Amino acid sequence: MTGAPSLGGLAATFSTMSLFAIGGANAALPEIHRVAVTLNHWLTEQQFADAFAIAQLSPGPNVLIVTLIGYQAAGLAGALVATVGMCGPSATLAYVVSRMLGRAGQSPWPAIIQAALVPLSIGLMAASGLILALGSDRSVAAMVLTATVAVLAAVTRVNPLWLLLAGGVLGFAGVV
Repeated sequence: MTGAPSLGGLAATFSTMSLFAIGGANAALPEIHRVAVTLNHWLTEQQFADAFAIAQLSPGPNVLIVTLIGYQAAGLAGALVATVGMCGPSATLAYVVSRMLGRAGQSPWPAIIQAALVPLSIGLMAASGLILALGSDRSVAAMVLTATVAVLAAVTRVNPLWLLLAGGVLGFAGVV
């Protein structure tokens, strides 16, 4: 890990990213990964994958990964600054846009914008999954497990918690 970033640097980084995180922190995961792992070396690939897993398992919003990155980069103050930076600007923008859309009346533009954002969000989530798989799958067995779970999640109605539990059991047993 390189030197700890300034709190202002963390705030600027995550505030900017917040405005491009259409669909939340998971949609911005490729960029969060690039900034935290590749550019700034605040976390290693494995630490990032672990932070993502912890954020997903913890109750609450998926933005917890930003809190964990901020904590790793600059301690408790970094966790707070990164979280506020990631949540503040996008929450403010969402509030302003919702007020404007509320005034749009019967205009077709809100529905058109929402429809256009769906494929963008799906693409960002797919990129997030790919980055996590590339960073954490260290064996052929792990790659096969990841592909199998992705297919099962896409084509069945199996609760993802069961898939997560199965992966955890296989990991604990040393299979992956």
